Amino acid sequence: MDDVAPVVGSDPKRLLFLFSDTGGGHRAAARALAQTLEQWYPGEFEPVLCDPLGGPGSAWLLRRISGLYGLSIRFAPWVWGSIYYTSDWRGGVRFLRSTLLTLAHRPVADAVAAQRPVAIVNLHPLTGSAAVRARERACRETPLLTVVTDLVNPHSSWHDRKADRIVVPPTAVGWARRPKRLGPDRRVEIGLPVSPPFANGVLRGEERAALRRRLGIDEDRFTVLLTGGGEGAGGIARRAKAILRRFDDVAVVAICGRNRRLREALDELHVEYPDRLTVNGFVDNMADWLRSADVLVSKAGPGTIAEATCCGVPLMLTSHVPGQERGNTEFVVDAGAGRHTPSVRSLLRTLGELRDDPSTVDDMALASARLGRPEAAREIVDLLAGLLGVTARPLTPLELAALGGGSDRVA
Repeated sequence: MDDVAPVVGSDPKRLLFLFSDTGGGHRAAARALAQTLEQWYPGEFEPVLCDPLGGPGSAWLLRRISGLYGLSIRFAPWVWGSIYYTSDWRGGVRFLRSTLLTLAHRPVADAVAAQRPVAIVNLHPLTGSAAVRARERACRETPLLTVVTDLVNPHSSWHDRKADRIVVPPTAVGWARRPKRLGPDRRVEIGLPVSPPFANGVLRGEERAALRRRLGIDEDRFTVLLTGGGEGAGGIARRAKAILRRFDDVAVVAICGRNRRLREALDELHVEYPDRLTVNGFVDNMADWLRSADVLVSKAGPGTIAEATCCGVPLMLTSHVPGQERGNTEFVVDAGAGRHTPSVRSLLRTLGELRDDPSTVDDMALASARLGRPEAAREIVDLLAGLLGVTARPLTPLELAALGGGSDRVA
């Protein structure tokens, strides 16, 4: 793509981003697009984030149900799996949209009325019908773009014939079975969007050593990064303890997300291993932590996989959420970019093998980088700008040097 930016008018055009904090991937995708818009279309757009399922103005019942998502995938994933598969068909989606999801209509309609967006971007499978309804009632000519944030097996609720464009990962095998419902003219195959810092390439050698020094990590130790998405799922505490006790020359970095109980348990473990265990909650420099690690240990979340592969990090996938994450592990393992380590025993065995075999780690890192799609966010915002007829101009060298991140505004 050419290095271009739009001709900026006097007032930024508002965009309404619909998402929900069920996991961390939907907000991460919204932030990625907002930051990329600010980079490549400075001053032209003003993204506004709206969570109609669990945010301000959402219905009490929806807040309650969406709040249970994290608990279910951590302690009873079979419950979430049963809900997912029961509703993953056309009749199940129609039932949801005509009952429970009608509660999302009002907060989306209120956001549309208050913000008067020039476009609506839907980033969650359960908010698309509310977006369609609000557009038809208040702003029929406003473009509606859906960005699928599942990697291999998107839920049927992502499908909506009334969206102007639906951005689908090329790896989403289920979409090939429904070409008549989508239409090839509206389906656009692009990868999952990641924030600009993840698109800065892979670090090796002295660059990574310098990054580790800045982060306070021993630059010579084999370093394992543990994360479980926004919910801190996947038995992180148990695995961190096992790694630290088995290997006395391995450093562990744990990212806990919003899981306070996990953070407290690991803070206690840090007292026992102060030099080899680093504990964080949510971080705003996840790209740095990924680039500093030799391997990533995580559940098979689509956002985590997208970010890790853009940073060229080998993945050790321990589990997946039933439903939308099914197939993610096979996708990574078949590409040579990672291993499946469902038990603590298999995790320790594989870590020992990789720690003693740097060439295999390097091969896995290269395979991981080949899966990455660092330009996905740029392609999506260009698609959105095209729907709005935004005119572009070449970026000056000063503007290219000044490209930076963005911030959230919430409706």
